Amino acid sequence: MIADMPRGGPDAARWDRRFETGRAEYIDRPDTPDQGRRALRGLDRFHRLTGGYRSFCRLTLAQARDVPAPAVLELGAGLGRLTRHLVDRHPAARVTVSDIDPDVVGLIRRGPLGAHPRVTPAVLDATSIEAPDGAFDVAVLTMSLHHLPAPGVVALLAEGTRAARRLLIIDGWRHPAYLAVAPLLWLTGGRPHLHDGLISLRKLYSAKALHALAAACTPAVAVRTRFVPPGYLVVVATRDRPASSGVPSA
Repeated sequence: MIADMPRGGPDAARWDRRFETGRAEYIDRPDTPDQGRRALRGLDRFHRLTGGYRSFCRLTLAQARDVPAPAVLELGAGLGRLTRHLVDRHPAARVTVSDIDPDVVGLIRRGPLGAHPRVTPAVLDATSIEAPDGAFDVAVLTMSLHHLPAPGVVALLAEGTRAARRLLIIDGWRHPAYLAVAPLLWLTGGRPHLHDGLISLRKLYSAKALHALAAACTPAVAVRTRFVPPGYLVVVATRDRPASSGVPSA
């Protein structure tokens, strides 16, 4: 069953199954709001220092390069840093920056992005997107896929490819060697970020898992997966649409 599938995929090795964890991150626990906010700030600092946001922006715009004024939906936006990069980098991009947490979206609305003429903050659930079919050229979810259980990933793939012509997912690459990043997690966010970061690394989905979950979607969703240095799993998901001419490579 999909709900019981290991995050390493249906044929995950024994070591991979033992590597997996069911522990919850602070950011996902309602009883640890302070630690969750500190972990979120640490994650933001980590991606600013390591160039993560620049990479996410480049990969997102590559999926919209055939559109002069692309409509982009950022899912699970957190602090909205990727949206800031997108509207700065592309002079005509229009971005709906969204999160499931109303408090997070409220902070974005009260900040600089809330006043930007090409940015629309919205409270949205990535697994049940309130938008018409094909409303966006690209929907993007970065470093958040591992927070979803397997049925939630199936729902994300189905909804993301319904609401947008292309769904781009960027998350970490599943391998225990990446636990070596622990010192940098501590330096950028202290104990809360280290706690959540190490759990995240053990909850990441593999490329094989994403292909298996896409196969469970109705209607069918096609996915292409690849490794992008220094350690990202990049997924492009699409549905067959008569008007679509294909997905450009990133």
